[in-house]
Amino acid sequence: MSAPSPITTHVLDTHLGKPAAGMAVVLEKRDSDGNWGEIASGETNSDGRILDWLAGQQREAGIYKISFATDPYFEKQGLTCFYPSVSFEFRIENPDEHYHVPLLISAHGMSTYRGS
Repeated sequence: MSAPSPITTHVLDTHLGKPAAGMAVVLEKRDSDGNWGEIASGETNSDGRILDWLAGQQREAGIYKISFATDPYFEKQGLTCFYPSVSFEFRIENPDEHYHVPLLISAHGMSTYRGS
Protein backbone atom coordinates (compact mmCIF):
# COMPACT_ATOMS: atom_id res chain seq x y z
CA MET A 1 0.00 0.00 0.00
CA SER A 2 1.36 3.43 -0.92
CA ALA A 3 1.77 6.27 1.56
CA PRO A 4 -1.11 8.73 1.81
CA SER A 5 -0.97 11.88 -0.29
CA PRO A 6 0.96 14.70 1.38
CA ILE A 7 -1.51 17.29 -0.02
CA THR A 8 -5.27 16.79 -0.05
CA THR A 9 -8.35 18.95 -0.61
CA HIS A 10 -12.06 18.81 0.13
CA VAL A 11 -14.76 20.99 -1.45
CA LEU A 12 -18.01 21.63 0.41
CA ASP A 13 -20.95 23.26 -1.34
CA THR A 14 -22.35 25.46 1.43
CA HIS A 15 -25.44 26.32 -0.64
CA LEU A 16 -26.50 22.68 -0.84
CA GLY A 17 -24.90 21.68 2.45
CA LYS A 18 -23.06 18.74 0.93
CA PRO A 19 -19.77 17.78 -0.72
CA ALA A 20 -19.08 19.24 -4.17
CA ALA A 21 -18.59 16.10 -6.25
CA GLY A 22 -17.16 16.24 -9.77
CA MET A 23 -15.25 19.53 -9.53
CA ALA A 24 -12.00 19.74 -11.52
CA VAL A 25 -9.00 20.86 -9.45
CA VAL A 26 -5.38 21.59 -10.40
CA LEU A 27 -2.37 21.67 -8.06
CA GLU A 28 0.69 23.72 -9.07
CA LYS A 29 4.07 24.58 -7.55
CA ARG A 30 5.97 27.82 -8.08
CA ASP A 31 9.57 27.37 -9.20
CA SER A 32 12.58 29.52 -8.26
CA ASP A 33 11.92 31.81 -11.24
CA GLY A 34 8.35 32.47 -10.07
CA ASN A 35 6.71 30.35 -12.78
CA TRP A 36 3.88 27.93 -12.01
CA GLY A 37 4.06 24.28 -13.05
CA GLU A 38 1.23 21.78 -12.75
CA ILE A 39 2.16 18.85 -10.52
CA ALA A 40 -1.26 17.18 -10.19
CA SER A 41 -4.86 17.45 -11.28
CA GLY A 42 -8.04 15.60 -10.57
CA GLU A 43 -11.75 15.72 -9.92
CA THR A 44 -13.40 15.63 -6.52
CA ASN A 45 -14.94 12.28 -5.62
CA SER A 46 -18.49 11.66 -4.35
CA ASP A 47 -17.40 13.00 -0.95
CA GLY A 48 -15.94 16.17 -2.52
CA ARG A 49 -12.36 15.06 -1.85
CA ILE A 50 -9.11 14.54 -3.70
CA LEU A 51 -7.00 12.20 -1.61
CA ASP A 52 -4.51 10.72 -4.07
CA TRP A 53 -2.43 13.68 -5.27
CA LEU A 54 1.26 12.87 -5.01
CA ALA A 55 0.48 9.65 -3.16
CA GLY A 56 3.71 7.98 -2.14
CA GLN A 57 5.75 10.99 -3.25
CA GLN A 58 7.70 13.49 -1.19
CA ARG A 59 6.99 17.18 -1.59
CA GLU A 60 9.31 20.12 -1.19
CA ALA A 61 9.05 23.31 0.83
CA GLY A 62 7.75 26.14 -1.31
CA ILE A 63 4.71 27.95 -2.62
CA TYR A 64 1.83 25.93 -4.05
CA LYS A 65 -1.44 26.89 -5.72
CA ILE A 66 -4.76 25.08 -5.96
CA SER A 67 -7.26 26.10 -8.66
CA PHE A 68 -10.88 24.97 -8.55
CA ALA A 69 -13.12 25.01 -11.66
CA THR A 70 -16.24 26.37 -9.96
CA ASP A 71 -18.15 27.59 -13.04
CA PRO A 72 -18.70 24.15 -14.62
CA TYR A 73 -19.73 22.75 -11.22
CA PHE A 74 -22.41 25.40 -10.66
CA GLU A 75 -23.54 25.37 -14.31
CA LYS A 76 -24.52 21.70 -13.81
CA GLN A 77 -26.88 22.96 -11.08
CA GLY A 78 -28.32 25.67 -13.33
CA LEU A 79 -26.58 28.40 -11.30
CA THR A 80 -24.20 31.19 -12.20
CA CYS A 81 -21.27 31.43 -9.82
CA PHE A 82 -19.89 34.85 -8.92
CA TYR A 83 -16.46 33.16 -8.87
CA PRO A 84 -15.86 31.51 -12.29
CA SER A 85 -12.84 29.83 -10.74
CA VAL A 86 -11.14 29.94 -7.37
CA SER A 87 -7.36 29.81 -6.92
CA PHE A 88 -5.30 30.36 -3.84
CA GLU A 89 -1.68 30.00 -2.89
CA PHE A 90 -0.30 28.40 0.24
CA ARG A 91 3.13 27.82 1.72
CA ILE A 92 4.66 24.50 2.72
CA GLU A 93 7.40 25.07 5.26
CA ASN A 94 7.65 21.56 6.71
CA PRO A 95 7.52 18.98 3.91
CA ASP A 96 7.08 16.15 6.43
CA GLU A 97 3.65 17.42 7.51
CA HIS A 98 0.31 16.66 5.84
CA TYR A 99 -1.36 19.63 4.16
CA HIS A 100 -5.15 19.53 3.82
CA VAL A 101 -6.44 22.63 2.00
CA PRO A 102 -10.25 22.66 1.75
CA LEU A 103 -12.63 25.04 -0.02
CA LEU A 104 -16.07 26.05 1.22
CA ILE A 105 -18.00 27.42 -1.77
CA SER A 106 -21.43 28.73 -2.68
CA ALA A 107 -22.47 30.65 -5.77
CA HIS A 108 -21.76 33.94 -3.95
CA GLY A 109 -19.21 33.18 -1.25
CA MET A 110 -16.09 31.20 -0.49
CA SER A 111 -13.63 30.43 2.29
CA THR A 112 -10.59 28.25 2.92
CA TYR A 113 -8.39 27.22 5.83
CA ARG A 114 -5.64 24.75 6.63
CA GLY A 115 -7.35 21.58 7.70
CA SER A 116 -6.05 18.44 9.32
